[in-house]
Amino acid sequence: MARATVIPAGSYMRKPSLGAKGQRLNFTRAIVRKPGLEFLCAITASNLGRPDFETALDQHAAYCDALKECGLELTVLEADPRFPDGPFVEDTAVVTERCAIITNMSSPSRQGEQAAVQEALAQFKPIERISPPGTLDGGDVMRIGEHFYIGLSGRTNADGAGQLTDVLARHGYTASTVPVAGCLHLKTGVTWVGGNHVVARADFAGRPELAAFNVIQVAAGEDHAANCLLINGRLLMPAGCQATGRLLGRLSWPVIELPISEFQKMDGGLTCLSVRF
Repeated sequence: MARATVIPAGSYMRKPSLGAKGQRLNFTRAIVRKPGLEFLCAITASNLGRPDFETALDQHAAYCDALKECGLELTVLEADPRFPDGPFVEDTAVVTERCAIITNMSSPSRQGEQAAVQEALAQFKPIERISPPGTLDGGDVMRIGEHFYIGLSGRTNADGAGQLTDVLARHGYTASTVPVAGCLHLKTGVTWVGGNHVVARADFAGRPELAAFNVIQVAAGEDHAANCLLINGRLLMPAGCQATGRLLGRLSWPVIELPISEFQKMDGGLTCLSVRF
């Protein structure tokens, strides 16, 4: 059975500010989707081998337990044999306090995943949509305070980023774009970890878009650690990244290490596996 490891909070340089740039977001709910056997045929460029299905189920269950421990009420969608990438629900929607934006994913095999997520979100949020020819994956959207960084990647194009920017502006938010190369999504390379801090891979650490932040660069060989997830005062990070874990353990949040090796084999990370709101 997969288990989480908790590292107590320390102090990293200074206590993270909760001001406008990096204000703390409080979540109450999340949507997840269970993996089915079709997950073994999901899209991947990682060359890390074929996932073990039973291990993936255990790791997904541990992830769900961690979300509950962070105070979230879960909507659990059943596996759908039509959608091998279905567990990566984050790509289907971008959710704010004021609306939920349903994405238009570029991969043909993923078209249709959005329907079940939209149905779940419509109970709580007004719905907006990204329309063709715009494409957008939620994994390319990093929120810090009232500002959204949108990655321009192989999955998200300029039209999709522009549509999202317009929707966010109507609801009182700002946005800007970040070119993404060398990885799948923006949040594959960098994630916000509270206050004025981001954790990033080496190829993102010196980016001008991140110049205003304290960048915690992941240790060599631990690129997966760039995808972390801050939820209600706890920081989830992938297990097996001990050197980066020691750096993140100096922040003011307790760190929860979660094994997600089977999802990493399919180019996934911690943020990918849920839609939080």
